[in-house]
Amino acid sequence: MLNKAKWLAKEAGLRIKYMTSKDCIFCKIIKGEIKVEPIIESKLVIAFNDTNPVAATHILIVPKKHIESVATIEDSDADEIIEMFSVANKIVRERKLSAYRLTFNGGSYQHVGHLHMHLLAGGKIEWSRL
Repeated sequence: MLNKAKWLAKEAGLRIKYMTSKDCIFCKIIKGEIKVEPIIESKLVIAFNDTNPVAATHILIVPKKHIESVATIEDSDADEIIEMFSVANKIVRERKLSAYRLTFNGGSYQHVGHLHMHLLAGGKIEWSRL
């Protein structure tokens, strides 16, 4: 799987910081090795506040399955991807957010080699830090 992921990323011209689930910060959060306060947690996804926010609201929505990036998503990951958007929808509705962005970073813009969605809202977004 990792070799396929690297090949796909190379084909797409991406440079991702590859990591295995054992050294991935998000996997450590999912396993409870690093503590966060979940906003929403389901069987497939966890959402929590970014520790280095670039907007007034900056929530990370992370699949519990270690998926490297958008470039490495496979058909078998469909449930995780759908759940990520479902969790984003719940947060937007619960917080009554009228203006927000959902963002995925890839290549040199992706700082953690584990797929995650940024939910950003409120105030000016510091794009250079995202």
